[in-house]
Amino acid sequence: MEIEKSITTAVIEAISHLYGQAVSEKEIQLQKTKKEFEGHLTLVVFPFLKISRKKPEETAQEIGAYLKSAVPDIIAGFNVIKGFLNLTVASGSWIKLLENIHGNEHYGLTAATDASPLVMIEYSSPNTNKPLHLGHVRNNLLGAALANVMAANGNRVVKTNIVNDRGIHICKSMLAWLKYGNGATPESTGIKGDHLIGDYYVAFDKHYKEEIKALMEKGMSEEEAKNEAPLIKEAREMLVKWEQNDPEVRALWRKMNEWVYAGFDVTYKALGVSFDKIYYESDTYLEGKEKVMEGLEKGFFFRKEDGSVWADLTKEGLDEKLLLRSDGTSVYMTQDIGTAKLRFQDYPIDKMIYVVGNEQNYHFQVLSILLDKLGFEWGKDLVHFSYGMVELPNGKMKSREGTVVDADDLIEEMISTARKMSEDKINKLTDLTEDEANEIARIVGLGALKYFILKVDARKNMLFNPAESIDFNGNTGPFIQYTYARIRSILRKAAEAGINIPAQLPHDTELSEKEISLIQLMTDFASVVKQAGNDYNPSCIANYCYDLVKEYNQFYHDFSILHEEDENKKLVRLALSANVGKIVRTGMGLLGIEVPERM
Repeated sequence: MEIEKSITTAVIEAISHLYGQAVSEKEIQLQKTKKEFEGHLTLVVFPFLKISRKKPEETAQEIGAYLKSAVPDIIAGFNVIKGFLNLTVASGSWIKLLENIHGNEHYGLTAATDASPLVMIEYSSPNTNKPLHLGHVRNNLLGAALANVMAANGNRVVKTNIVNDRGIHICKSMLAWLKYGNGATPESTGIKGDHLIGDYYVAFDKHYKEEIKALMEKGMSEEEAKNEAPLIKEAREMLVKWEQNDPEVRALWRKMNEWVYAGFDVTYKALGVSFDKIYYESDTYLEGKEKVMEGLEKGFFFRKEDGSVWADLTKEGLDEKLLLRSDGTSVYMTQDIGTAKLRFQDYPIDKMIYVVGNEQNYHFQVLSILLDKLGFEWGKDLVHFSYGMVELPNGKMKSREGTVVDADDLIEEMISTARKMSEDKINKLTDLTEDEANEIARIVGLGALKYFILKVDARKNMLFNPAESIDFNGNTGPFIQYTYARIRSILRKAAEAGINIPAQLPHDTELSEKEISLIQLMTDFASVVKQAGNDYNPSCIANYCYDLVKEYNQFYHDFSILHEEDENKKLVRLALSANVGKIVRTGMGLLGIEVPERM
């Protein structure tokens, strides 16, 4: 921030003047003063003792006295604790900082240029045999937030999705629909397409289990029964027909997939998630087989006696990895190689980020090595944004058994709960229409869901508690949203009273420590956004927004704003409020969370 730059320059001058030696910016260590001490910024003096040849306290005292004398408009006072010089920054400098923040509508963000690195982020990766569930919700919210964070750090970003639209699991849903569906469609049943297909996936499993049980009663082992059950045999036959481009099977596959995609689109829209480009495994797996064969010819891979193709990664400390089965069919790794090939043809990617659960850590370790061997420039440095499992208080989810926590149901429940819990607040807004009240409930419900998931470090497993997430107190989305709405209310009242915040604020206004603390926290926003990008960690933005709002609420409780008699103080406090609101809106926006104007 500007204050730190100015102090750094002044310290370099102080050491040159006091001790006749030059020091570099790197040697100047400034940090926030610890709360138990007086001051705002602390200079670590120990690196200068060889130059000063004096005790730490004496050196700190001399530098402090010089700074107060040389830059009184920046340094209002100082105190020394051993080798630490605690500096009190003058109110005018903080007001200038606030002024700078106020004048920058995109404060904390870095715009991309045509020369910026191109970062591609893959997330969502659904199967077309079932609707999106709670695990997908975490994936989508993390992916979308990470894309926003990378863009906020000056990168060009492409958001992609790879849809798993082929394989035995897809055939299971198709076969069950043929057998038990009686021609049902989303239109004829009134059921969302992805849910309809998911129902038949569950139906397949139910009937398949019945067949296994019947065969085991006739004396088969469980393993034999699983392989000999008529349903699984038919599903395998259907997959072979699909691979052979059978027109009937392909037509049914296309029709049912279209139902699913229409359903997915509704869920994505509700979550506020979008993609620039969608890839389909049915297109990419053949590209992957071609690339693997190319690697085989070049000697990167080897073929076993049964005809299967493998990569030997023992030199890299890993094992041998299957790339093509003996019958020539592909595995997930093959598909990922094919997808990489298509993406690299479509975009000049500088960095590739895969948002995939931590159970796939080994897969991406291997993929990175294979892509590097195959000549993809970004292969070696691909990022696996690995995240933990998300569970509900009542345990895990299993889609085959139909006990999955459905994303649509969850969204609906969150909005409904938000409506109930914010009833008293919304009812106070007497001029609200029903549509406006419903819109506030939507913003609050989804804000609660998104914030609760995104405030947790992605690498950790987490427990999602819907009731806890929607609390209007504590580290929650609704608490932050309510504070934003309060700020907007203050600013509306100021505008109604004819008070406008000027571009130049009154610099001679004396600030309280609470106001300085708030400005100092606001200045951290840019570095928090940068840290979130460097660490691939949206949670630090979420928790920063909470800290800022908590600090603002203490200020709001302790100080009058609109009823302040000193006009200069009133203007500064309104500017403080407006810019806390702006930063909260920006920060929450990076997380994909809306903030309501009223609440």
